[in-house]
Amino acid sequence: MSANSRAVDKSPLSFDVEVRRLPARGFPVKIDADAEARAALADAHGLESVDRLHAELLVERWGKDGAKVSGRVVADIVQSCIVTLEPVPATIDAAIDGVFVPENSRLAVPTYGEILVDPEGPDAPETFSGDSIDVGALVEEFFELAIDPYPRAPGAAFGESETGDGAMNPFAALAKLNENR
Repeated sequence: MSANSRAVDKSPLSFDVEVRRLPARGFPVKIDADAEARAALADAHGLESVDRLHAELLVERWGKDGAKVSGRVVADIVQSCIVTLEPVPATIDAAIDGVFVPENSRLAVPTYGEILVDPEGPDAPETFSGDSIDVGALVEEFFELAIDPYPRAPGAAFGESETGDGAMNPFAALAKLNENR
């Protein structure tokens, strides 16, 4: 997802940085989400709460017309356990690293033909339209990628299968719920 793909649905952390006006030493950005932004993030990402979100970035010139964004996002969140639905607190600490070029740049990845990708190499530059990059949306993207998709409370485990073979059976917990009705 590009940093500007949310034209209609802006990130609660939205913060535009104009690429043409970047100073030679880069432009530092600090984002501390307020209560309203944290509530919107929790709702958008299926979390019980986002108690804190802080990001520190450096936006630097990259090439002739591009920008490099690097930094870190740190957040305290509460998720629901996938087994017991108990609240599970977690801390996110994710590095942010991205390179952006204008849509018309020759460095932009073509949308046609073959593309050679080195899985161990750096990511290809993302494109942006206009003259600015929404670095807040980029922070939200890295925040989302760092969320544990299967949070578990300590000691929570799915039940064993009916045959007792020790195999994980996600339907065993549902069967027990049905028995209690």
